[in-house]
Amino acid sequence: MITIEIPGNKTIEAKDLVLDFNGTLALDGKMIKGTPEMLCALSQKLNIHVLTADTFGTSKQELHGIPCKLQILSSSSQDKQKEKYVLNLGKEQVVSIGNGRNDLLMLRRAALGIMVIEKEGAFAQLTRHADIICFSIADALNLLLNPRRITATCRN
Repeated sequence: MITIEIPGNKTIEAKDLVLDFNGTLALDGKMIKGTPEMLCALSQKLNIHVLTADTFGTSKQELHGIPCKLQILSSSSQDKQKEKYVLNLGKEQVVSIGNGRNDLLMLRRAALGIMVIEKEGAFAQLTRHADIICFSIADALNLLLNPRRITATCRN
């Protein structure tokens, strides 16, 4: 668990990290350098869940050896599938990270939603629903490894 204190707002007792794969953890189906190591470090504190359409068919292979639960989504209503997943975990204990249109509901529902803008870009409307925006997955994961950074960003 990671405790994130946000003065003037709320304290988040995060137990689960829900991530998108392509565009967030991976580029063209390949994990972004350094991401596996950070996920392994975070898995000591959080349950890691990766939700993906598996566009390139590589997620299982790329995530091999990383302590996480992989959920490959069906092709329709992926945004609603991701939202339901977060709700089933208990949204008040979930941090979510994503970049795409199908991540919008997931970021909106989670206790803390982080949008990343990697080389694939990001869906513009996510900016209105994310609590934090980062320019790399490394920056986003480092926020969770150093939660006082989140406090500094989100305090009132």
